[in-house]
Amino acid sequence: MEKSYFRKIPRLGHFVPSLGMTRVTMKKKLVWTAVSFLFLIGFIVFTFLVKEDVFNRIDFDITVRLQDNLPIKYDSFLSSFSLVGSFEILAGLILLIALLRKKIISLLVFIPFAGAHVAEIIGKAFVHHPRPPFMFFRYNLDFLFPSSYVQTGSSYPSGHSLRTLFVSVIFFYLIIKSKLKMPSKIFFITLLVAFNGVMLMSRVSLGEHWTSDVVGGAILGTSAAFFSFLFL
Repeated sequence: MEKSYFRKIPRLGHFVPSLGMTRVTMKKKLVWTAVSFLFLIGFIVFTFLVKEDVFNRIDFDITVRLQDNLPIKYDSFLSSFSLVGSFEILAGLILLIALLRKKIISLLVFIPFAGAHVAEIIGKAFVHHPRPPFMFFRYNLDFLFPSSYVQTGSSYPSGHSLRTLFVSVIFFYLIIKSKLKMPSKIFFITLLVAFNGVMLMSRVSLGEHWTSDVVGGAILGTSAAFFSFLFL
């Protein structure tokens, strides 16, 4: 009877792997939270510099050079990125990612996504940073999503950049964690980097944002994306 009884008692060693995994998971979450916080501090510092008009000359020079070197024939292609980076498209993509994860907690990824947009609205309300003059505007498609009609008068930070980096960093995370072979991972990451490069450049070349708007939005989106890892 005694031998039978003791066999039913799980050994302490059986709990060690799960305890180890829990500790590793907690460390990862702490790292993600710390990185998110560092990017948030970077965004705050960068916002202060934008508010002090530190980048005005740089913004103007980059816009002029980009538009001088990018022929108008590419404007339609680049304008399509305005649609891809809209709130409607990327919010739907985030919802799809959360559903494919098949975990209810993944839906909480919308918390940092919404928080970043609140920070965007606050930035546009309190940082006086007018959009590029109309003479720079080169968006030439006839269609706009409803969210594009919401204008605050200020352009800092760029919502398109925020959303694009938020989704892209999540995709990068999922690609790295996937079971794909390394060549496939490198291929998809390269596509992701290229997409981000064209998207961010298009914000400036189309005269929709200054470079500082794009950088600020990218930093904010990256901060929110790292925090979203807690729910993926």
